[in-house]
Amino acid sequence: MKSILLIGLGRFGMHIAKELHALGHQVMAVDENEERVNEILPYVTNAQIGNSTNEEFLASLGIPDFDVCIVAIGNDFQSSLETTCYLKEMGAPLVVARAERDGQAKFLLRNGADDVVYPEKQLAKWTAIRYSSDHILDYVALDEDHAMYEVDLPGDWVGKTVGQIDIRKKYHINIMAVKRSGKLILSVSPETDFRPGDTLLVLGTYKDLQKCFRL
Repeated sequence: MKSILLIGLGRFGMHIAKELHALGHQVMAVDENEERVNEILPYVTNAQIGNSTNEEFLASLGIPDFDVCIVAIGNDFQSSLETTCYLKEMGAPLVVARAERDGQAKFLLRNGADDVVYPEKQLAKWTAIRYSSDHILDYVALDEDHAMYEVDLPGDWVGKTVGQIDIRKKYHINIMAVKRSGKLILSVSPETDFRPGDTLLVLGTYKDLQKCFRL
């Protein structure tokens, strides 16, 4: 369990707060809007109405005591940048800030952010990849080039084994798990066989995936 400071309770911030609550973390939420603060109270340990660009207010929260500080402000980049900078100056061990563009990310990283998230950009990429192919069922980006994909099992692989297919050697793709009847088989070996209805969790680049699965 971690102690997390969440600043900004727009739609993105609200979703983060609820997910952190479901995971059992202690969350302090901050927003200038009293209505939003009242709405999130059932899902957080504590909530404060205040302006995060006010250094005195921010310092009163005890910034060094939080394991993670998340700046989820989405409609006021100046406030997001100032808040990020103050958090780091006050001893926040880990600051994660929201950005909408690469330019914003650069400024945030130069001024205190340890990491940056792009909710709209990341969701847009997921949607484009997921729904432009008939055979990709899910997708999680790992870095700029690599991702984990859940894909349909090609029909001509049924009855064969991982070793016989050997897509690691041919396409640089790793089979991380086989999903069968809703359950994950994680102990994948060269002898693991493929059956009708299986889906695969594979790790690789989208370019290699296109070649291997003829997307």
